[in-house]
Amino acid sequence: MDPKVKNNIVEVKFGSKSKNLEIISDPVPHILIDSKKKIHGWWNSAKDKGNRACTSERLLINPYNGCSWNCFFCYANALWGYFELFRKENIVTVFKNFDQVVDKQLESLLCASCGYISPTTDPFQQVNNKYHLTEKIMRIFLKYDLPVEIITKGVITDDAIKIMAEHPYNHSFGQVSILTQDDDLRKKLILGKGASTNQLFKNIERLANSNIHAVCRIDPIIPYVNDNLKEIKEIIDAAIDAGASHIGLSILDIPIFIRDEILNHLALIKGRSIIEKYNKLYTERITSDLHSDINYRKVLLSKIKEYCLQNKITMSTCMEFEIIRKDNKIWYESLNNNNQFMTSDNCEGINIPIYTRNKYGDKFRPVKCKGNCLYCKLNPIPCKIPPLQEAKNWKLKDYKEWSKFLKQIQFKELSSFIFK
Repeated sequence: MDPKVKNNIVEVKFGSKSKNLEIISDPVPHILIDSKKKIHGWWNSAKDKGNRACTSERLLINPYNGCSWNCFFCYANALWGYFELFRKENIVTVFKNFDQVVDKQLESLLCASCGYISPTTDPFQQVNNKYHLTEKIMRIFLKYDLPVEIITKGVITDDAIKIMAEHPYNHSFGQVSILTQDDDLRKKLILGKGASTNQLFKNIERLANSNIHAVCRIDPIIPYVNDNLKEIKEIIDAAIDAGASHIGLSILDIPIFIRDEILNHLALIKGRSIIEKYNKLYTERITSDLHSDINYRKVLLSKIKEYCLQNKITMSTCMEFEIIRKDNKIWYESLNNNNQFMTSDNCEGINIPIYTRNKYGDKFRPVKCKGNCLYCKLNPIPCKIPPLQEAKNWKLKDYKEWSKFLKQIQFKELSSFIFK
């Protein structure tokens, strides 16, 4: 995309098609567009060199593209489409009426998973205070008795907490990303406003006080910036005191496409010498990202794991892999495998199964399982959807196919009951 801005109008072009869209300035520059985009599962498949660490299935939902918190290290800065519009022009895209689109898609399913709002852009950034798409979509999921999770560096709204607390099976939960307790450093890492460190810990406290599973994510740990073990332990202590039930960890990955931008910004914070340190540390390439040396990661994560075990709180890593070479082949093994650095059944420390229903119009109900599809070896499989054990990058069409399959099974079971 090569957006062109003139007189409060932005021209966006995809292939041979272009649109002229009004730029709305309040509360931050943004555009409104209609969208027919589809909810979907994880991007990576366990069958594709193993580069999927996410244990449970999710329906990923991004009501906004681009994020005004503007974390310079965010992998979304390397994405295409409307994400490019934010990267190049600082314009957020708002998918108006996306809650209605999500409603129609869920209405067409007999099986679903927890909604994830939202994996690539903060659900509580400034434009949400105007359009409230996050809360609207959360209410759509609740309408079907389906759970949602949110992840944020902003302030969770009271309405969002109320919606999560109303889930009948107590499967909705929140993740709060806390990089440091030093608010001055936080402001250098998050170029937009974001929530203060105190507000972030308050998020955890408000979730816990509403009996909602709360996760503290120290994500990312940025080498030579916020990787001091003593300071990480202090974040864990404060998170536990606030009511967190789980710690999520990730060490900075660097998308090759924006490598120079990230290094140059780190140099503004820590001086030019950090670039040479990163050139020596970031020697491992996994798909399109650079990862820090595996020994650095394992040593640091081992110490954090030991501390979490001492303090009786579960932990896991997020998208942390080790490169495995054997028989002239390469694949990627999650550092969560075999409980190496994950001390819970699922990445977020809460077991949320697949949800199904007998017929359209019914509420969804959870299947009796832990929901850790990536590791599921159950036979017979409780959800009656064998493909889920393959842990692929599922699309909406897959959920629709499984719904047809479930409908056939239910018809056969009903026929057997009536005519036996």
